This record gives sequence, structure tokens and C-alpha cells, in this order.
Amino acid sequence: MNQRSNTILVVGATGRFAGLVLPELARRGARVRALIRDEAQGTIAKSLGASEIAIGDLRERTSLDRALEGADGVFHIGPAFAPDEAAMGVSMVEAAVRASVRKFVFSSVIQPTHVRLKNHAAKIPVEDALYSSPLEYTILHPANFMQNLRSAWASVLATGSFAEPFPTATRIARVDYRDVAEVAAIALTEDRLAYATLELSAEGRHNREEIARMMSAALGRPIVAATIGFHEWAKPIAAKYTDHQLELLSKVHAHYAEVGLGGNSLTLRAALQREPRNLESFIRELAQA
Repeated sequence: MNQRSNTILVVGATGRFAGLVLPELARRGARVRALIRDEAQGTIAKSLGASEIAIGDLRERTSLDRALEGADGVFHIGPAFAPDEAAMGVSMVEAAVRASVRKFVFSSVIQPTHVRLKNHAAKIPVEDALYSSPLEYTILHPANFMQNLRSAWASVLATGSFAEPFPTATRIARVDYRDVAEVAAIALTEDRLAYATLELSAEGRHNREEIARMMSAALGRPIVAATIGFHEWAKPIAAKYTDHQLELLSKVHAHYAEVGLGGNSLTLRAALQREPRNLESFIRELAQA
């Protein structure tokens, strides 16, 4: 192995999802370099498994060049609904090429070619940049994250109902991002997933009636499935987004209301070489926390 073969730069290292990649990389013996914008986040990054800290900004070319010095791999996940998400992703790909990085894992989204969903389509230029590069890319297409249920959990406990802004019969493909993080770590520390584009989904497409039954069983009390208007549903998270970003998110849920979200577990099972985590066990974890 050469001098650079053990260092992986993780973008968004203290975020809810990229933060799950750090311990998976560290467990596999990688030297994790966390890309953060604020030095105050360094302690968090190190607690998650980072060995090194790089201060940088996806909008600043020179900071990316510094962050990538001597790195062998990059894990990149873009900031959701950012207006320049595509440009930031392409900049990271270009910086990785300049730095002669070998491996690049991009956490994209399931169905990125669904151009009516702008947050999905924003991933297309990044994927195109990777396909047009000399990098050993692995592109991940995860379904709806199970971790998103955490934001509803307090309301479930308080009201005895689980509400989302689309019909209760709608079936959604979901994935535990811990499994996505594990696939990312495999791709960055082994060669068997190089040049792969992987749809990642857990087994089953559950509707809200089924999810409410899982919650009832996990909590030992009745939880009912309910429907809520988008703006009411979005109140707890509205401060994190601009009006335009909330509009984009509302279109995602309108798409779910129309056709749901497809996905199957075949690729995830093959990549992990084990059964993926399932939604029922994730809900049991929430109930026991």
C-alpha cells in the first residue's frame, strides 16, 4: 500500500448521515479525515472516529485542495435542497481529480433521473462528473432514510398517532442509513464495489397502516395511522429551510402521494453480504431508546 492509501476525506462529517460513515471507516482501519466548516465541530468528528480534521468549504476551491492532500478516497453527500448542491458536488469531484484521489463514493438518491423532483435531479451533474472522471467511483442511490422517522417519534409518543403528508396506503421504500454507511465504507476500503451504481433499499415497501402496527407492537399500546397537511407536518423543521426549499420538499411528498416510492433490497443485500436492517427492528430501537 502506498503512503496515501489509508486516508479518507469525509464531507459533512458531523452531519446526521455522513456522521454514520466515520465509525464504519474507522472500524475497517481507515484513517478518517473529517471535512468540517467550523473548528468547534472537531471534537464531535473525533468522537465519531475521525483521526484528522480539515477545515474547508465546498464553495472554496483552495480549501478543498488543502483538505484532499494525500487522501486516497472521498465520501461525499451534498447538503439537501441547497440551491447550489450540484455545483458543490461537481467541485468536489474536480478537486478529487486534481489531487489524484483514487476512490470517490457519492451518496446520491434513489431515482435521480426523476427530473420533476429538483432535489433528485441535482445529483445528476455530480454523477455525470464522476462517470466522466478517472476516479474509481461508487454511486449510492439510497431510498427514503429510516432515520427520518426520528423527527416524528416525539409526536407519535405524545399523540398516539403517526402522521405523514400523503395517504396512509402509500408504500415507500426505506433504508437504514447505517447500512448505506457500511456500503460506503466497504467501497472505500475494498475494491469489489468499484465502478458500481447501487440502488439501496431495505426489504419491503411498507404503508403507514403497517408502520403504525409495528409501532403499536414495539410500544405495547395502540398507535394509529393518520394523514397531516404538508405545512403542518413541516412546522418542526421549517426553521431549517427557506420557503423555496420547503416547496421542493412538498413536491417530494406530492410525488409520494401520487405513486409512492419504489425500491427493492436485492442490491443492498448483495453489497452487504448479509440481510439489510429492516424497518420493524429500527422501530423497536426507537421504542427502546
